[in-house]
Amino acid sequence: MSETPKYFVVKQKALPEVLLKVAEAKRIIESERVISVQEATERVGISRSSFYKYKDDIFPFHDNTEGTTITLTFQMDDEPGLLSDLLKIVAEYGANILTIHQSIPINGIASLSISIQILSDTGDLSGMIERMEAQKGVHYVKIIAKE
Repeated sequence: MSETPKYFVVKQKALPEVLLKVAEAKRIIESERVISVQEATERVGISRSSFYKYKDDIFPFHDNTEGTTITLTFQMDDEPGLLSDLLKIVAEYGANILTIHQSIPINGIASLSISIQILSDTGDLSGMIERMEAQKGVHYVKIIAKE
């Protein structure tokens, strides 16, 4: 009986240090093609066994595969221009907006969902989401779907 893999999108701050170090070791190996696993693991301060245990289970979220759709949900203040600022960020990263839905604000807070399509020239998604989260008036941004 094979178990279907389950995937989660987790913010960096929620990951155990060993997983972050495995991801860094993988980055070193990929970017410095000549380096060995032993050298990479020594650089980041983990054992080779930890590397091999987790290497296939962690990867950075910057999959910009053309045609992928990401749906984000936001909680934000009801401020003039804030939605426009968020849409400008999507445009700056070169993604295609498919749907936008904003709730009627209650007590000055609105919910927003945006579905975006990744194009061949779309920039780094994690950078885009970080910029959105940093906008004054945005309480949180969550990825609720990736297809």
